[in-house]
Amino acid sequence: QVQLVESGGGLVQAGDSLRLSCAASGPPFSMYSMGWFRQVPGKDRETVAVISWSGGNTYYPDSVKGRFTISRDNAKNTVYLQMNSLKPEDTAVYYCAAARVPLDTIVVVIPEYDYWGQGTQVTVSS
Repeated sequence: QVQLVESGGGLVQAGDSLRLSCAASGPPFSMYSMGWFRQVPGKDRETVAVISWSGGNTYYPDSVKGRFTISRDNAKNTVYLQMNSLKPEDTAVYYCAAARVPLDTIVVVIPEYDYWGQGTQVTVSS
């Protein structure tokens, strides 16, 4: 079973940057597609960024494309989310998740993620 622990959240001002980290333990990290997701109270969880085993394939929704970058270091069992030009609407609890997949592909559909971290709060003030 994969265990995930996020860190790096906090309170920043609009326009600032943050880097979130997600440390994984358990089965070989490199066999999992990884993703970052966010949720605000009363709304559905949404996909922020996903990355394949090798890091060669990524996906971003339009809301963060060009501002957020997902990356992974398989040697360190860690996935990162670099967030630049933050906006107040980026305020949410951010979660990382792992999806066991047989191919080096991305997983965009949230229900296909098997393991989740506890989340880290990101608050962007205007």
